[in-house]
Amino acid sequence: MSKPFPMNRLLQGDVGCGKTVVALIAAWIAVENGYQVAFMAPTQLLAEQHYISTLELAQKMNLKPALLTSSMRNLADNVREGVERGDIDILIGTHALIQESVRFHRLGLVIIDEQHRFGVVQRDILKHKGANPDVLTMTATPIPRTLGLTLYGDLDLSVIEDLPPGRKPIQTRLFHERDRSKVYELIKEEVRKGRQVYMVYPLIEESEKMDLMDATQMAEKLKGELPDFSIGLIHGKMPLDQREKVMSSFKEGLIDILVSTTVIEVGINIINATIMVIENAERFGLSQIHQLRGRVGRSAYPSKCLLLASYRKTDEASRRLRILEGTTDGFRIAEEDLAIRGPGEFLGTRQSGFYQFRAANLMKDADILSEARQEAFRLAESDPELARLTYDLLRKIFKGSHKCQG
Repeated sequence: MSKPFPMNRLLQGDVGCGKTVVALIAAWIAVENGYQVAFMAPTQLLAEQHYISTLELAQKMNLKPALLTSSMRNLADNVREGVERGDIDILIGTHALIQESVRFHRLGLVIIDEQHRFGVVQRDILKHKGANPDVLTMTATPIPRTLGLTLYGDLDLSVIEDLPPGRKPIQTRLFHERDRSKVYELIKEEVRKGRQVYMVYPLIEESEKMDLMDATQMAEKLKGELPDFSIGLIHGKMPLDQREKVMSSFKEGLIDILVSTTVIEVGINIINATIMVIENAERFGLSQIHQLRGRVGRSAYPSKCLLLASYRKTDEASRRLRILEGTTDGFRIAEEDLAIRGPGEFLGTRQSGFYQFRAANLMKDADILSEARQEAFRLAESDPELARLTYDLLRKIFKGSHKCQG
């Protein structure tokens, strides 16, 4: 952040490793130097959690934080006015931060949490609310495009490798429909120990177009299958106060099994939850399942992620599920995702699809690409105009690069 050019850095670390604390220290540095901070999270639930968890510490650091989400109709005008006057140091919020009506007095740092949940254009709009602000993006699983950009030097990388003390790795197991009774037995066993369970479904309600499990119907069905346990339901269409009530009951241990959609993918921290069941697991992406299973394993209790898949899987889906069974390493998962989906357009906005090299493979040739990148920096530093005749061919390539998009 002290360098004379803007920071563009990716902070990678597994769920719960302390990325938010690092972000708050960066925010403090920016504010101490007379700047404001924008902290954007993908969901209202996560933005609220960030605001609540940082409020006490921010106040001790003499920082003035505020929350802005699209549901804050009455308070939003006051918050926006405070930001424009410079009275608010850190603005924490959702996509509401990129609205045209939000104007910063002096934006110097942009923090984007769970950056794979935002589009390239959305991130760009927030950056342009300041004059070349520093940008810190955080993720537990870098998307392939991010790995590609890292190789090309547009993003610097910091990694938090260690998990908090006492954490145990999450065991991930793949089951099929015929194994459903085994999954229910594992759930019963864990709840009887006093632990809690998440069960995640791809849909909120039954769909005529898709033959997939839905949370609403399955919550009712599970009450019959597991009558001895308390079962709750949460999804994105529920009013905020109702969602908060359900999560509060789950946190207090009044709900044994929480049936949900991916609304709980980020921002939920229930230490007593030790099993994550993902129904129709073949329909979820690698990073999404990695995020979901990060909701368990947040204590010293042994935890499991049970992937319940249907029989009709594509080869690619089977490959994804095998990868998740084999590793909990976020970078390894991202590399596999890169191999499956491709890095996207480095200079465009697509998040997937293969970028065509004539003679290089982004995965197999990562070392030599990294070496070439370092050599390119050395060349630009020693001969920024490429004035030497030796580089005549390179000059021609660079001059014509806008015609062939690099």
